[in-house]
Amino acid sequence: MPKNKTHSGTKKRFRVTGSGKIMREQAGHVHKFHEKTPQKARALSKDVLVSKADVSKVKKLLGR
Repeated sequence: MPKNKTHSGTKKRFRVTGSGKIMREQAGHVHKFHEKTPQKARALSKDVLVSKADVSKVKKLLGR
């Protein structure tokens, strides 16, 4: 049997915590900061959990 390969796009976008939770970056924290308040920009910089509905799909793409 050949080995399963990790999906290249997924490994760049998600990370797995030590307890096994999957984190993602929030949308909207790349450019156009002149339209956002500093508070909003800081809030968007924090990682958030992937929704329950998507966890199984992401884990499959990560090979877990």
